[in-house]
Amino acid sequence: MLMELEDVNCWSLAEAIGERGPHRLHHLLSRAVWDGEAVLGRTASWAVDLLDDGDGILIADEGDAKSSTDAVAAARQYSGSIGGVDLCQVAVHLTFAAAAGHCLIDRRLYFTKEWAGDEERRELTGVPDELCFATKPHLAAHMLRAAHRQGISASFFLGDEVYGGRQLRTACRELGLGYVVGVRSNHQVTTPAAKLSVAQVAARLPKRTWQRMRTGEGQKGVRDYDWAMIEVTADDTPDGYDGDAGTSVLLVRRHRYTRTVSSYRCFAPGPVTLARLVSLVCRRWRVEDDFQDAKETCHLDKGQVTCWNSWHRWSVIALVAYAFLAVTAALERATQTDRNDPAEADLVPLSSHELLRLLRALILPRARRDPEHLLWWSTWRRRHQHRARLCHHHWHAYADTTP
Repeated sequence: MLMELEDVNCWSLAEAIGERGPHRLHHLLSRAVWDGEAVLGRTASWAVDLLDDGDGILIADEGDAKSSTDAVAAARQYSGSIGGVDLCQVAVHLTFAAAAGHCLIDRRLYFTKEWAGDEERRELTGVPDELCFATKPHLAAHMLRAAHRQGISASFFLGDEVYGGRQLRTACRELGLGYVVGVRSNHQVTTPAAKLSVAQVAARLPKRTWQRMRTGEGQKGVRDYDWAMIEVTADDTPDGYDGDAGTSVLLVRRHRYTRTVSSYRCFAPGPVTLARLVSLVCRRWRVEDDFQDAKETCHLDKGQVTCWNSWHRWSVIALVAYAFLAVTAALERATQTDRNDPAEADLVPLSSHELLRLLRALILPRARRDPEHLLWWSTWRRRHQHRARLCHHHWHAYADTTP
């Protein structure tokens, strides 16, 4: 998966490693007997054990992959990374992040209601009968519970507005997690004074409530925002829990110049400071970085698979490869910091992309490129494409025949 190839799928991988066809890789993804979820679970535990510093957090967000109409769960649907509606597969991903580094540890494929209710497509793609439609927050809650069962501990859960619903927040509290999740402007909160929308709360805040805090540095310089924190009444206390335990607040961020306001609903099992909550908001982007890096380095979105089993197994293999890169780069950064080498003082920290370049140049095997092998694959592709074309022609002739 980490070899340097122009395109990555079963055909190109099989050719690169010297196979005479893609059949064995197809078998590995579709019919071979192995437990992909157990592999991913062990990989997640390994990664968390090496990254965890006692203050890890879990972050959820969805990512997409362009796909064809016959692929499992592919539909015209909204995707945040696309910025609109398009034909794609969407999956909710979970990242574990600590001071040393961050890594994707789980994913769940999302079905639209229409797709989940289409029995013919479910049967053609091998979707298990017991699976039904679940919202993105429900999928995130499933992953949080799975991580808890694996013994993966974290202090907070982070998410954007998609994950700000009451059910997911309640699930976080049941698992002993604090949370910082985005909420929409019409989200209702109960303050000591009245029940208001978050937009109304932000508009009524006195000037002395706002504090200017730095949230990081970008290519154009430092980023400063105005922040305010308001105590609110918790609406997500699980049954049997003390409703007064913990700290429930609304965090509001305001742009210095445009005055654009963003709001976050927050809960902490104990006391929490404004600086702590602001730092958590700034760490939510780790999951987006992970998903983009996993696509670019480990081809998470390049499977070109159509069935349920194949999609999950391709994603397992890609996430294992990405965990190796992300964790190795994090450990190397920590080693460089401990050495305090003056020669590295003016270098940016080692990234997964730079580590991959070194691996390809120094360690990973080259793709097989001898003439006999290349000609064999050229013949194989042309023969396969010819047979596929004939099959399509026969099918269209049959479909156009009047019963």
